[in-house]
Amino acid sequence: MNKKKFAAKIRPYIMTAPALAGIILFTIYPVIKLVQLSLMNTNMLNPSQSRFIGLDNYRKVLGRPDFQKSLSNTVIYTIAVVLLITVIALLLAVWLHEKDTWLNRVVQAAVFCPHVVSIVSIALIWLWMMEPNFGLFNFVLKKIGLPTCSWLSGSSTAMPSVILVSVWKAVGYDTLIFLAALQGVPVSLYEAARLDHANKTVMFFKITLPMISPQLFFTLIIRTISSFKVFDTVRILTQGGPNNATTTLVYSIYTEALLNLRIGYSAAIGVILLIIVSILTIIYFWGFSRKVHYQ
Repeated sequence: MNKKKFAAKIRPYIMTAPALAGIILFTIYPVIKLVQLSLMNTNMLNPSQSRFIGLDNYRKVLGRPDFQKSLSNTVIYTIAVVLLITVIALLLAVWLHEKDTWLNRVVQAAVFCPHVVSIVSIALIWLWMMEPNFGLFNFVLKKIGLPTCSWLSGSSTAMPSVILVSVWKAVGYDTLIFLAALQGVPVSLYEAARLDHANKTVMFFKITLPMISPQLFFTLIIRTISSFKVFDTVRILTQGGPNNATTTLVYSIYTEALLNLRIGYSAAIGVILLIIVSILTIIYFWGFSRKVHYQ
């Protein structure tokens, strides 16, 4: 009996050991290594000359204008992308849910298609369409008699252009999540609301949003984290330019680590990014999780 009890107690640990080993190896260890590198002046060519410098990398990072610019760009990008994707996805999901027709199914497929396409392919297509001299957008603007736009080559239009591409890429995924959530809302709730003479706006805020709040909470967290980690879109479309107008935190990590070979400096930016994302996640769970309605 003692052997059976011991086997019953140890079995869960044995079953979860492979997953736990993966978490330790690919998540916890890299974070520890990142913090270690951020406290050192690392020499990649001669590791023996690497030395511990404490918080000097953090002081340099926080005091440099280019980091402050990349941080502000990342915050602006995240706020715009999260808000636009959430609002557009909600509106599309509600519209697609109202009528189940063949046209709606085609729209669902068309909206979701960008999500399954590689961001590199999407960025290259948008890069051609936004080309200032021979791009499709400026060609259309010329044909209808409107002034052309610099799109990705202008300091004031580069960030909105990157945001546009990101929203177009990701809105389909959130739309299908919200659509699946709407299909699980009991019809009886809407019927009871109609008997009380509630209009569509009241039903949306009093029934629809509370009932799909778990999915909304999930997408807000995932979309915020992914927006703070944006890299591929910026790397292909603008390479952080013009004049650092689209440089983000992850792109700064890339340039400092691989181009400037300042490993400790880039690791410090990575730690700061980790802290920001962790704080935002805690705020989300503290501020919004209590308002999530689980059926």
